[in-house]
Amino acid sequence: MAEGQEGTGPLPPARPLDAIDQDILRMLQADGRASVRSVAERVHVSRANAYARINRLVEDGVIRGFGARVDHERAGHGTSAYVTLKIVQNSWRTVREQLRRLPGASHIALVGGDFDVLLLVHTPDNRALRELVLTRLQAIPEVLSSRTLLVFEEEDLEPQG
Repeated sequence: MAEGQEGTGPLPPARPLDAIDQDILRMLQADGRASVRSVAERVHVSRANAYARINRLVEDGVIRGFGARVDHERAGHGTSAYVTLKIVQNSWRTVREQLRRLPGASHIALVGGDFDVLLLVHTPDNRALRELVLTRLQAIPEVLSSRTLLVFEEEDLEPQG
């Protein structure tokens, strides 16, 4: 069973999403601050129905939270990089917990292929990136090797639909 959000325990099985649920998800991905009223109007349901659907999507863990899209460079994190890691077999949970605590870590994925983990980091500058990779990551005993791919330009994509 899937784990819930921090401290909430296991999630119930996900219920199937209909076309209205999908429309609501697309709207909230594009604008997490959209009011229930505007969501209801755009998907042609009552405010009570829209409110209930959004709550169900949150309770089921489909919506994991609401946040802001950040321009990392303007926020003082002008250097971004993807870091690939090879880790000790069966150490994913331990490594994941340590990666979550890294300053600037914004995405962590367990992947298949030539490496085991893909980590996206945003740091103030190259010196901070160097410190993070050569000091912090290499200090994790389960990390066998790393490769750093410097990001020259990045863009968050708007949801399609």
